[in-house]
Amino acid sequence: MNLDPTPCSRRRTQRLGLAGAALLLGGAADQAPSVTGQSPVAVGEYLVAIGGCNDCHTPGWNQNPGNIPPAQRLTGSPVGWNGPWGTSYPTNLRLLLQGLTADAWVRYVAVMQPRPPMPWFNMRSMSEADQRAMYAYIRSLGPAGQPAPVALPPGEKPKTPYLDALPRPPG
Repeated sequence: MNLDPTPCSRRRTQRLGLAGAALLLGGAADQAPSVTGQSPVAVGEYLVAIGGCNDCHTPGWNQNPGNIPPAQRLTGSPVGWNGPWGTSYPTNLRLLLQGLTADAWVRYVAVMQPRPPMPWFNMRSMSEADQRAMYAYIRSLGPAGQPAPVALPPGEKPKTPYLDALPRPPG
């Protein structure tokens, strides 16, 4: 791989951003690359943005992408995801993290396995430094909002709005 810092490769690295550059340069197979270069809060905000966390955990995000004030972000949602697992709701991350230390957050990520559609396996693939940066960002927002509704078992009809996450055959 040519890593010559020519203007072309510098532009490519700038387009890829810090995470893309880390992936481009590679790392040990058993060690996730980490985003660095800014404060943990700034890195955490970046990771939350590119990780799509706001898509589910910030009400109204998909209707107004990027236009939700930070004071309203990551407060969970009363809109459920209904499928064969029952109905799950995006957690209010701001309330969850207020009760955890950074060490407890890293341990939580290592064992959590929430219901779909949460891609918990992506969180486990992150470096510990990046998990801690996400923690720093979410904690910096402070507590806000209400807890998300409790998940429902399969077959129980939600009383809240929900998205039907069942695949449908064509036609």
